[in-house]
Amino acid sequence: MKTAFNELGKSYQTIANELGISKTALVNAVVHGTFPSKNTVAFKANLAEYFIKNKVSVPSILTQTKPQTQDKDEFMLLRKSTLNPQTRRHFGLSCDPFDDEIRSSDDIFKSDDVRYIRERLYDVASNGGFLAVIGESGAGKSTLREDLHDRILKDGKSTIIIEPYVLAMEDNDIKGKTLKSVHIAESILEAVAPSEKPKRSPEARFRQIHKALTESHKAGNRHLIVIEEAHGLPIPTLKHLKRFYELKAGFDRLLGIVLIGQTELATKLAENNPTVREVVQRCEIATLEPLTDGKLASYLKHKFERAGGDIKRILDESALDAISERLTVKSRSKAGMHEHSLLYPLAVNNLVAHAMNETVYLGFDAVDSDIIKSI
Repeated sequence: MKTAFNELGKSYQTIANELGISKTALVNAVVHGTFPSKNTVAFKANLAEYFIKNKVSVPSILTQTKPQTQDKDEFMLLRKSTLNPQTRRHFGLSCDPFDDEIRSSDDIFKSDDVRYIRERLYDVASNGGFLAVIGESGAGKSTLREDLHDRILKDGKSTIIIEPYVLAMEDNDIKGKTLKSVHIAESILEAVAPSEKPKRSPEARFRQIHKALTESHKAGNRHLIVIEEAHGLPIPTLKHLKRFYELKAGFDRLLGIVLIGQTELATKLAENNPTVREVVQRCEIATLEPLTDGKLASYLKHKFERAGGDIKRILDESALDAISERLTVKSRSKAGMHEHSLLYPLAVNNLVAHAMNETVYLGFDAVDSDIIKSI
């Protein structure tokens, strides 16, 4: 393909203009042997006709009738991508703005919802409360949890964070291991009074927990239960969390509770779910929203600046709209068309990093809409 293309004696941009296709699509076909997923046959026929018109032998790849196949993992939307060294040099970046980039609170992009949730987490850790943080995969939930740990440590707060072990947790014992109230009680005792052995009977054990929390509270400590992957909690455990939340020493609550989970947790905590109404009445739900309504440009500007880069040098004006379009899923139901945004940090990071690497590989100056659409 490359040999035949060189015989034409024209630039990629010139031929792309004459064919009425994007330069990126043409380069992908010539350099990678990769054709657009839509209208592949027509694309090949158009290119083959161009070779014939210019009296150049048609490459065999353009006459193949077998459908083109691609490694799905190669272009998986959420596959982790890191910037190549030559990409960082090309765009003047001191480091990769998307790979292990959160080293301090200043590295976190603080949209309005992130700022609110960050402060609510700190307040629950300091003063008690019951909060559920909900977001799609890659929305930044774990980053906020790590930020809370860091903030408490740096501020010298005497807050004991209790994190029950949730590996392989499921909401029923058929699919995995359920997290029960007894396991949460054991985690509390291990964190607050590690030298004590848990009592055997459930009632004695919970009295022991209450006493240990009260003594720790008298010593000036606050206590916070943080449960990640909380969408995997069984309904009975969600109901039992109300009992933990009600533990007090006088008027002071002994425990703050934070649940961190994906959108399935919102379904479990829905107001119309009568099985958990006592929990719903006490639990505030805070949702991490996608980077829509102008937040995408601000997010990427923040990421690039933290790495010493300039968004105007890296993305042209068409790229942002293409990113938004690429990360918006449309579906049809009886009620009509629906759009679901995937504009969350992880998806944006992987898509943009992949596009930046591709831009440098193809010899372009900046990421444009054609690059985004071709990935």
